[in-house]
Amino acid sequence: MQMLAEHPTLLNAAWDWGGGDFEMAIEGAGHIGSVEVAEYLLARGARANIFVLTMLGRTNAVKAMLKANPHWLHAQGAHGLTLLHHAKVGGDPARELLEHLTSLGLKETRLPLY
Repeated sequence: MQMLAEHPTLLNAAWDWGGGDFEMAIEGAGHIGSVEVAEYLLARGARANIFVLTMLGRTNAVKAMLKANPHWLHAQGAHGLTLLHHAKVGGDPARELLEHLTSLGLKETRLPLY
């Protein structure tokens, strides 16, 4: 948090892990289920995406995004992690989305790196 205070342009900076695997801090928070860090970054203007919103359990927003973009159901975020992964690490707040994604037939297609 101190680093972000000293270098505010890091908020939406992306790190290239190689092979087209880019990740912003908000995405890192999303795939490890760190609600506190995600909310902190969002409050400072970080760009949310469907993966982070899924982890946070923003059901109405995610359902609307999937309705408008049904092909996103099988999208992969940073490190190839899926919406299903993000719903699982989101815990109780993301439970409704986990059930919804599962009802749509989504299955985990990739093992997490950690």
